[in-house]
Amino acid sequence: MIIDEDEMAYASDTKFKQFGTAVDKALKSFEYSTEWADLISCLGKLNKVILTYSTFHVIPRKILVGKRLAQCLHPALPSGVHLKALETYNLVFKQIGKSRLTKDLFIYSAGLFPLLAAAAISVKPVLLNLYEEFYVPLGPHLIPGLPGFLIAVLPGIEEGSEFNERTTSILEDVCLKSQKESFFSSLWGCILHSAQIRLPAVTFAVNHLAKHSDEADKKYVFGNDLKLMVDAICSALEDHNVLVQRIMLDFLLAFVPLENSELSTADVVSILVCCLNVVLRRDMSLNRRLYQWILGTANESFTDDSNQQSSIGDSGFVGEESPASSSFEKVAKKVRCCSCDIIV
Repeated sequence: MIIDEDEMAYASDTKFKQFGTAVDKALKSFEYSTEWADLISCLGKLNKVILTYSTFHVIPRKILVGKRLAQCLHPALPSGVHLKALETYNLVFKQIGKSRLTKDLFIYSAGLFPLLAAAAISVKPVLLNLYEEFYVPLGPHLIPGLPGFLIAVLPGIEEGSEFNERTTSILEDVCLKSQKESFFSSLWGCILHSAQIRLPAVTFAVNHLAKHSDEADKKYVFGNDLKLMVDAICSALEDHNVLVQRIMLDFLLAFVPLENSELSTADVVSILVCCLNVVLRRDMSLNRRLYQWILGTANESFTDDSNQQSSIGDSGFVGEESPASSSFEKVAKKVRCCSCDIIV
């Protein structure tokens, strides 16, 4: 049996040994469970043991405890088991405190993070309570687990969902209390590697920047790795979901103009190459956004489609030269040269 260093500090404490024995007995009962009702009973026994020895700030056999709790959050199990397991998580987190939760973050998060996307309506508010009470206050200490946390919470951002505002509030708090650059680096990483959360992730980014439009410096949105952001943008533009492409074009149109000084010519070319997939959709709403971004016309991305005029007609590029065509010419020569180098 592996003895944790935190447990070693209580090695000579008789009562802690009794605590460990009681936890072992409660964990052993999981091995004999044959149906989901048995799991609720097992979790009840474990809760009783934790409450009995609440004076200790260390949970014996924490790795096995985390494993059993994760198993009780399997999506195939009913909401009653999930709620009982979340009750156990709540007791554990209160008992070990913030410092030990930071240290044991990955032990307990392995079961919690996949839950929200598959959770029942009755389970979601309880889970969000856990995140608000124990994860958000971790601040910068959450950064090592931030990619997993974002993938766990972002499914709650869904238009028309009763948990939309609450989920957004949690993410705003985490962004504020952790380093903004690290937060957006993790966000771009999630967009790049997880297609399932691209729509809510880019939606959050657009809404966050729109909400903080009065901020003079928004460079933190690029994160710590500009190449990662460019790759994430490209992955979203190549996504099969037209809604993901549309919201990413809204993001580019509103916050990343084509002549942005932060983007190299190679970055712009990479994005434009991925935009070819957008053109092939033959979707007018996508094409309009794309032409507005390329031509540098006024930002109309947050207005309804029915209230927008065609940017081709507004730009005036047939006939006399317009500010839009002038803006385009500033970038076009460098992009053309770089594109030729790539093709050759």
